[in-house]
Parts: sequence; C-alpha cells; structure tokens
Amino acid sequence: MKNRGELAPSESLNWTRVEHYLVAMARRRTERRRREPKPRTQPEAPRLLLSTLPFMALIMAMAVLAVGIMIIAFPGAQPQRQQRPAARQQGVAPKGWFQEAQKQFH
Repeated sequence: MKNRGELAPSESLNWTRVEHYLVAMARRRTERRRREPKPRTQPEAPRLLLSTLPFMALIMAMAVLAVGIMIIAFPGAQPQRQQRPAARQQGVAPKGWFQEAQKQFH
C-alpha cells in the first residue's frame, strides 16, 4: 500500500445510496425479461399420427418378433434326436496274446 493511486476511489465502492440499489434492480429486471421463455411453436398435446402411432407400431412389431422367436426356440416344438448306439466292432486277437500279456506284467 505504498502507492495510494492503485486503490479505487472510495466513491465507486459506496453502495449505501438508494440510487445504486435501484439501478441494480432495474438491470436485473431487464435481464430477467430477456431470458423469459418465448411462445411455443410446437403444440402442447402430441399428435397421434406423428408421434404416438409410429412408436406403438414399432413396439408391436418388436413384440411379434419376440413371441415368434420364443415359440421357435421352445424345445418342445422340435423333434428330439434319438441317439444311435455305437456300432460294435468284432475284434480278432491272435492266439496266445493273453499269456504274453501276463508275462509282461510279472
């Protein structure tokens, strides 16, 4: 605070007068009026053919698809596969194979 010229004059900081408050309130009022909503260009109530009907048609189409997929995917609607038994193969072993196996394990 060496230089007093750097400080703002005391008159500009004085807000105790009524005129200062009235000017500030008038400024706020004009800003508020400028921010007020403008009249609507769209109707208040939705129009059935433009908004509700296409939405309902889309929902109904998706419901039909979902029911169709559930019916097709239900396991009772498809015939069950019957498992075929594995074909038996008749094996042929040379004579004396059992005795040779016993010798290897002893």
